[in-house]
Amino acid sequence: MSLIANTPKPPYYAVIFTSHRTEGDNGYGQMADRMVELAAKQPGFLGVESAREDVGITVSYWSDLESIRQWKANAEHQEAQRLGHDKWYSSFKTRISKVERDYGI
Repeated sequence: MSLIANTPKPPYYAVIFTSHRTEGDNGYGQMADRMVELAAKQPGFLGVESAREDVGITVSYWSDLESIRQWKANAEHQEAQRLGHDKWYSSFKTRISKVERDYGI
Protein backbone atom coordinates (compact mmCIF):
# COMPACT_ATOMS: atom_id res chain seq x y z
CA MET A 1 0.00 0.00 0.00
CA SER A 2 1.30 3.45 -0.90
CA LEU A 3 1.91 5.85 1.98
CA ILE A 4 0.20 8.62 0.00
CA ALA A 5 -3.29 7.99 -1.35
CA ASN A 6 -3.69 8.22 -5.11
CA THR A 7 -6.72 10.51 -5.25
CA PRO A 8 -8.52 11.75 -8.37
CA LYS A 9 -8.75 15.33 -9.55
CA PRO A 10 -10.75 17.40 -7.00
CA PRO A 11 -13.35 17.91 -5.79
CA TYR A 12 -13.59 14.97 -3.40
CA TYR A 13 -13.95 14.65 0.37
CA ALA A 14 -11.56 13.98 3.23
CA VAL A 15 -12.52 12.51 6.59
CA ILE A 16 -9.83 13.54 9.06
CA PHE A 17 -9.77 11.47 12.26
CA THR A 18 -7.41 12.73 14.96
CA SER A 19 -7.03 10.75 18.18
CA HIS A 20 -5.13 10.26 21.38
CA ARG A 21 -4.87 6.59 22.36
CA THR A 22 -5.17 4.91 25.71
CA GLU A 23 -2.32 2.68 26.94
CA GLY A 24 -1.81 -0.74 25.30
CA ASP A 25 -2.96 -2.17 22.00
CA ASN A 26 -6.01 -4.12 23.25
CA GLY A 27 -6.76 -5.33 19.71
CA TYR A 28 -6.50 -1.84 18.21
CA GLY A 29 -3.88 -2.62 15.53
CA GLN A 30 -5.81 -5.57 14.17
CA MET A 31 -9.06 -3.59 14.10
CA ALA A 32 -7.39 -0.60 12.42
CA ASP A 33 -6.04 -2.87 9.67
CA ARG A 34 -9.48 -4.45 9.26
CA MET A 35 -11.16 -1.04 8.95
CA VAL A 36 -8.80 -0.04 6.11
CA GLU A 37 -9.49 -3.37 4.39
CA LEU A 38 -13.25 -2.94 4.82
CA ALA A 39 -13.31 0.75 3.82
CA ALA A 40 -11.45 -0.11 0.61
CA LYS A 41 -14.47 -2.24 -0.39
CA GLN A 42 -16.98 0.58 0.17
CA PRO A 43 -18.39 2.44 -2.83
CA GLY A 44 -16.85 5.90 -3.10
CA PHE A 45 -13.65 5.06 -1.15
CA LEU A 46 -10.61 6.69 -2.76
CA GLY A 47 -7.74 5.97 -0.34
CA VAL A 48 -6.32 6.47 3.14
CA GLU A 49 -3.24 7.92 4.85
CA SER A 50 -2.38 7.32 8.50
CA ALA A 51 0.26 8.20 11.09
CA ARG A 52 0.20 6.88 14.64
CA GLU A 53 2.45 8.55 17.19
CA ASP A 54 1.55 10.70 20.21
CA VAL A 55 -1.40 11.93 18.18
CA GLY A 56 -2.90 9.56 15.63
CA ILE A 57 -4.09 11.04 12.36
CA THR A 58 -5.96 9.09 9.74
CA VAL A 59 -7.30 10.75 6.61
CA SER A 60 -9.62 8.78 4.36
CA TYR A 61 -10.75 10.10 1.00
CA TRP A 62 -14.22 9.70 -0.49
CA SER A 63 -15.96 10.63 -3.71
CA ASP A 64 -19.05 12.12 -2.04
CA LEU A 65 -20.84 12.75 1.26
CA GLU A 66 -23.27 9.85 0.76
CA SER A 67 -20.34 7.41 0.60
CA ILE A 68 -19.09 8.82 3.91
CA ARG A 69 -22.55 8.39 5.48
CA GLN A 70 -22.71 4.79 4.29
CA TRP A 71 -19.26 4.06 5.73
CA LYS A 72 -20.26 5.57 9.10
CA ALA A 73 -23.36 3.33 9.10
CA ASN A 74 -21.45 0.12 8.27
CA ALA A 75 -22.15 -2.38 11.08
CA GLU A 76 -18.55 -3.53 11.52
CA HIS A 77 -17.34 0.07 11.46
CA GLN A 78 -19.93 0.96 14.11
CA GLU A 79 -18.54 -1.80 16.34
CA ALA A 80 -15.03 -0.37 15.89
CA GLN A 81 -16.39 3.07 16.80
CA ARG A 82 -17.98 1.64 19.97
CA LEU A 83 -14.71 -0.04 20.97
CA GLY A 84 -12.86 3.20 20.28
CA HIS A 85 -15.18 5.11 22.61
CA ASP A 86 -15.02 2.39 25.29
CA LYS A 87 -11.33 1.47 25.35
CA TRP A 88 -8.99 2.79 22.64
CA TYR A 89 -9.27 6.58 22.68
CA SER A 90 -8.93 9.04 25.51
CA SER A 91 -9.98 11.74 23.03
CA PHE A 92 -10.71 12.08 19.32
CA LYS A 93 -12.12 14.44 16.72
CA THR A 94 -13.55 13.74 13.27
CA ARG A 95 -13.61 16.43 10.62
CA ILE A 96 -15.12 16.19 7.14
CA SER A 97 -13.79 18.52 4.48
CA LYS A 98 -14.28 19.08 0.78
CA VAL A 99 -10.97 19.04 -1.09
CA GLU A 100 -11.03 21.83 -3.65
CA ARG A 101 -7.37 21.69 -4.72
CA ASP A 102 -4.44 19.33 -4.36
CA TYR A 103 -0.91 19.28 -5.69
CA GLY A 104 2.36 17.47 -5.14
CA ILE A 105 5.06 15.39 -6.76
